[in-house]
Amino acid sequence: LDGDRLLESEEVGDNVIAILARLRDHREAIRRIVERIAGLAPAERDLALAQLLILAGLRGLGKTIGQEARRMPIIIDLKKNEVLMELWEEGREEGREEGREEGREEGRQGELILVRRLIEKRFGAIPAQVDEWLAARSASELVELGVRVLDAPSVEDLMK
Repeated sequence: LDGDRLLESEEVGDNVIAILARLRDHREAIRRIVERIAGLAPAERDLALAQLLILAGLRGLGKTIGQEARRMPIIIDLKKNEVLMELWEEGREEGREEGREEGREEGRQGELILVRRLIEKRFGAIPAQVDEWLAARSASELVELGVRVLDAPSVEDLMK
């Protein structure tokens, strides 16, 4: 399809679809489409911009859309745009889960450091095989080891 012909259409929907077709200049096409979208009524504008973002993402042009949209006086209320709000919520949840994972790993690393220090204080240098064994333990196992190190007669007994 000739995307440049779709850009000439008076219908913004045709203009948006042009992103998927062959274009001479993607950046110029995006600039023109965003400019047309900026002139729409708020409800139509939100929908058209959401559609443009989705289709541009399929072509790897999301960053270019963002750059052009920042230059235009377009204000989008995410709460009123179902598509963008859904994407926003998905991104937030992914970020939260990544944060939880990082927090768990940081906590496990802290437990590992503490258990190593306790073992070194009680028994001296930690043999390499014990150090590797410790590194493979979960956070809850490390907490349990931290308690057991107080009563264990030897490092080997900790590993039982």
